Amino acid sequence: MFPTDEFFDLAHCDHHALFENVEHVWEVLPKIAPYLKFRLKPAIHARLIGKPFVSGAVFVGKGTVIEQGAMIKGPAWIGENCEIRSGCYIRENVILGDGVVAGNSSEFKNCLVFNEAQIPHFNYVGDSILGYRAHLGAGVILSNVRLDKAPITVHGPGGRLPTSLRKFGAMVGDRAEIGCNSVLSPGSLIGHDAIVYPGSQWRGYLPAGHTAKLTQTFQVIPGKG
Repeated sequence: MFPTDEFFDLAHCDHHALFENVEHVWEVLPKIAPYLKFRLKPAIHARLIGKPFVSGAVFVGKGTVIEQGAMIKGPAWIGENCEIRSGCYIRENVILGDGVVAGNSSEFKNCLVFNEAQIPHFNYVGDSILGYRAHLGAGVILSNVRLDKAPITVHGPGGRLPTSLRKFGAMVGDRAEIGCNSVLSPGSLIGHDAIVYPGSQWRGYLPAGHTAKLTQTFQVIPGKG
């Protein structure tokens, strides 16, 4: 089993109801849309810089700043004191906690982001959950669909575990660090306080507190080669 507490501390999320009766943590993903449908009460308490696009199906908390050039399509629930920077694209069924940085050329879709996570530059977050103070380096992609469009299987220490989900990006635990230009393949599980080195192509389960270290060999030659 892959329980919630192996990845996330719910003290850093205001949406505990999503995790009720969940055996494997990814079972939250199909619950996001109906949760927003029945609980979202649109209101914009943010400070808007210029004229960003914000649809009617959006709640934004106090102290959040939305810069010109951002698009929030919704349904979306955005917490307090967030930074929604220019070029950010928030699509349907997105929940961002308090103090989240959602940056330039970053796209969000059907995802839950815990408080104080940082997704600042050129990132894709689809059908995923990011934990408290999780950080995606520039260019990190959470790939959420297999090339053959088949249902996604999780690769764990006990072997393969079917999820029945055709779209499932990654579970990125509290305080996890994903290095620049890394790609997490569909169904990746990154435990809390884990690290994935920059430039990695990661697939599978990385336990809490562990590091996935990418090693490369360079040949240094004189002149211009």
